[in-house]
Amino acid sequence: MKMTTLRWGTLPKEAQGGLILLHGRGATADDMVGLAQALPAKNLALVAPQAAGFSWYPQRFFAPLTENEPWLSEALEKVDQEVAALRDAGIPSERIGLMGFSQGGCLALEWAHRRSCSLGFVAGLSSALIGPPGVARGTSDLRGVPVLLACAEEDPHIPVAQVLESTEVLKSAQAKLTSWVFPGGDHAVFAEEIAWVSEQIRGWR
Repeated sequence: MKMTTLRWGTLPKEAQGGLILLHGRGATADDMVGLAQALPAKNLALVAPQAAGFSWYPQRFFAPLTENEPWLSEALEKVDQEVAALRDAGIPSERIGLMGFSQGGCLALEWAHRRSCSLGFVAGLSSALIGPPGVARGTSDLRGVPVLLACAEEDPHIPVAQVLESTEVLKSAQAKLTSWVFPGGDHAVFAEEIAWVSEQIRGWR
């Protein structure tokens, strides 16, 4: 099964901006349609890649990086392609948003850090950077890029220690970082996250 892409909303050449949405493990690109409906996405080109086998990489996000290759590199390249497609259609980088939930959010954050992206914003919902605790990471420059990193304190899939470590890494990259740890153990999309993403999109108008 190859990676595919679901596209909807406004045609990129006519859009005010673009939004790439990355699904979680076991989910589909179609699931991102519902998430986009909660956002002020009118006049946006909406893009949701579909992972082969419904998973961007096979192991847990905090497994040794080699255990998630070559799937992780292929997933990062898929994000490269979708960002480039929006740019090639005439949408400036500062009006492109990248967001994902769970495994997709981990991929979004990891892509942003590795690529030193200059997008309009990046949001990792119930997510953290990919790799085991204390893994060596290359330098990154996210100066001024709005980045959201959020998770529940007792999320059964995302250890809060990984979230806190990711927060420090993204701060070191000089991202314009918003980091939240919500009480409880829900592995979910929170209203505060939707409000944050909505605020970024409205700033494009």
